[in-house]
Amino acid sequence: MAEVCLQKKAEMKEQRRLKPLMLVGTGSDVGKSVLATGLCRVLLQDGYAPAPFKAQNMALNSYVTPEGLEIGRAQATQAEAAGIPCHTDMNPVLLKPSSDHSSQVVLNGRVIGNRDAYEYFRREGREELRTEVHKAFDRLSSRYHPIVLEGAGSVSELNLKDSDIVNMPMAMYADARVILVGDIDRGGVFASVYGSIMLMSPEERKHVCGIIINKFRGDLRLFDEGRRILEELCSVPVLGVVPYYRDIHIEGEDSVALAAKNEASAKGKVNVAVVMLRYLSNYTDFDVLERDERVHLYYTNDSEELQHADIIIVPGSKSTLADLRELRRNGAAQAIIRAHATGTTVFGICGGFQIMGGEISDPQHIEGDIERLPGLGLLPVTTVLTEAKVTRRTAFCFLDREEECTGYEIHMGRTLPVEGAVASPLNRLTDGTTDGYFADRSCMGTYLHGILDNATVVDYLLAPFVDKSPCQGSFDYARYREEQYNKLADHLRKHIDIGRIYKLMEDTEA
Repeated sequence: MAEVCLQKKAEMKEQRRLKPLMLVGTGSDVGKSVLATGLCRVLLQDGYAPAPFKAQNMALNSYVTPEGLEIGRAQATQAEAAGIPCHTDMNPVLLKPSSDHSSQVVLNGRVIGNRDAYEYFRREGREELRTEVHKAFDRLSSRYHPIVLEGAGSVSELNLKDSDIVNMPMAMYADARVILVGDIDRGGVFASVYGSIMLMSPEERKHVCGIIINKFRGDLRLFDEGRRILEELCSVPVLGVVPYYRDIHIEGEDSVALAAKNEASAKGKVNVAVVMLRYLSNYTDFDVLERDERVHLYYTNDSEELQHADIIIVPGSKSTLADLRELRRNGAAQAIIRAHATGTTVFGICGGFQIMGGEISDPQHIEGDIERLPGLGLLPVTTVLTEAKVTRRTAFCFLDREEECTGYEIHMGRTLPVEGAVASPLNRLTDGTTDGYFADRSCMGTYLHGILDNATVVDYLLAPFVDKSPCQGSFDYARYREEQYNKLADHLRKHIDIGRIYKLMEDTEA
């Protein structure tokens, strides 16, 4: 892909520069992120060197850049679709919710502290953030073109408009061509599209050059009249009506996508249960298992459903102690311990690794008021939470395997074996250090996100149970992801007037 990217950059020099393109939405979860991903791939296929940009993202799903800095996972996915390495300039501000009212703020890939929602969205300090966002965009647009920008939430949140750094103010700074995305699956698409445009200022409306209706179900001809009505009402062309699909799989932006996941076990495959945590982070760790034909993956904290699992995965968490307390309250902690005692494999990732130990302590109250809790006691380790946040990509060997694997770390805390426990690392990193703990084949934990993207690890976990599934053989996840980006691009080309979008991006008077 790197060679393809260089070739596209060379070809790009022969083409006219395009204005940036920005997708804003009538609300949250209208599909902006996936559409931006698909458009990045379309532009790459057509000889450009695009890059994604989202000024501010709120998500627990994050990723680590090659430089060891943190960005939203959605922008990393979009960068992969664009054929380029991800960079913090693609997502300069990342908010990671740590409670109902507060978030950890990551600026240019580094944590700058925690803010409550009111404090963060007040006008104080917003100009400093706006300046950083603009600098990031300028750096990015000097290296790639065109930039595909993504807004956040609704474009018409009037109460937050003065402090907005991600929607129309960003579009106007970038001089972007703006497409408004509406989700027809939710209903009320006429009111939401028309209302969103009418609530914009006259200056903002000048930048809106098109409308895309997303997630349509049924016969597209039924919306022909709807398209005409919208264009007359809004004086803006409808550039496409994109049907809902089930056969294209692109990583979702955040835990809202979990609502569509399985919640119960099934027969005929290896049942893998991911423990549903309130502050579950980096759920894309499990995408590869969800696509593996040998596996039935489901999310649950129901005690009975946990008992039906062959493998239980305790995932990462943004608020590990709060989630551990809830697991003890709702009975899931006891269910996991019982399941392991009867032969279920338990595997912890990041916060889940911490939860599987004997104790987690937070003497500096980094996460909140809970200072100490006993863990599940499945691994002979203890964790102390620390202010320093580890963010880095890693190469490693799993157990005694020689194949080199890759993953990434995003965590706060240090986990060590208890006194008297034998050192038993799960992974040997190429820098000479170790990671995780291996108690036995049915009980292990790691700090490495993305560990399950490696076939060596997945095949090892599934081996004791794989006779339950008629499907055999490893799953090539990297090739699968490339196929999905190309399928998404084909889908958008079929249902969006890409040629008209190019003309709008070229036309300086549009």
